[in-house]
Amino acid sequence: MGKGGDGREQPEMVDREGVVMAGDFFWSYTDEPHASRRRLILSKYPQIKELFGPDYTAFFKILLVVSLNLGAGIVLHDSSWWLILAVAYFFGSFLNHNLFLAIHELSHNLAFQSPTMNRWLGIFANLPIGVPMSVTFQKYHLEHHRFQGVDGIDMDVPSLTEARLVTNVFAKTVWVFFQLFFYALRPLFLKPKPPGAWEFINFTVQIGLNAAMVYFGSWKSLGYLILSTFVGGGMHPISGHFISEHYVFHPDQETYSYYGPLNFFTWHVGYHNEHHDFPRIPGNKLHKVKEIAPEYYDNLECYKSWSQVIYMYIMDRAVGPFSRMKRKANKKTE
Repeated sequence: MGKGGDGREQPEMVDREGVVMAGDFFWSYTDEPHASRRRLILSKYPQIKELFGPDYTAFFKILLVVSLNLGAGIVLHDSSWWLILAVAYFFGSFLNHNLFLAIHELSHNLAFQSPTMNRWLGIFANLPIGVPMSVTFQKYHLEHHRFQGVDGIDMDVPSLTEARLVTNVFAKTVWVFFQLFFYALRPLFLKPKPPGAWEFINFTVQIGLNAAMVYFGSWKSLGYLILSTFVGGGMHPISGHFISEHYVFHPDQETYSYYGPLNFFTWHVGYHNEHHDFPRIPGNKLHKVKEIAPEYYDNLECYKSWSQVIYMYIMDRAVGPFSRMKRKANKKTE
């Protein structure tokens, strides 16, 4: 039985070559670390509160990226599927993943003071992604922050079915290729939420845009957008953030930051410890948290390459979907 420094326990299983693999999630019997660290940092550095608030350049950045990828789809309307796939992987994937992470920013209301304006901008940012998801994402993502790792609530954690099936290099490779599907569909199967008016608006606007792409371009134009989303969420350098953020490679740590150049394209989501500590700070200011309070972050394990994280996840037979921290629900979370 493996055990972490705060009483976490994790059953083990051994493969034919003696490699110890996780047989269950890491279970923690302490609260998630971010609220307590936030209190400590603010008590010592209250000036960090000055970083709270919207990034008013967000609208212009989103407008540029949306325009670029919709324009690319129109230009590619009569291209070969091989060219479309190549452009989708090396260009459109970066743009659509950027927009997915813009929607992540907007779920925290970090573009405008008004939640309604953030929600409308999220629906706009959703357009090149091809599948309506911005409104639903916010519902589940805020629970991920409030109830990090809580069993049955945090839908960022893989399901038991995923963990029991994805146990070798081949299965993990397939899982990484399709991880965006697991990420998107997992909450709909495990914890469905009834759709409301905003979901209907998100769906209607998105279907209208998809129809316009086919009408003014072609089915290949729409296919390019969908491919950009799919390949950008699978075996792609940026998608390493899905794994790097919370998969436990070190038993005493459950959230990890990435300090590398791809932060420039991803709303600085790599500063993930800083983001969970201070979700009211926009991505373009998260580096200042580490600069102001380095003693709280310099000793934490971190990454400098998301591609390396993907490689480590696939090739390390001791790591898999079970490599996540979980907590039992209590009266506060039920």
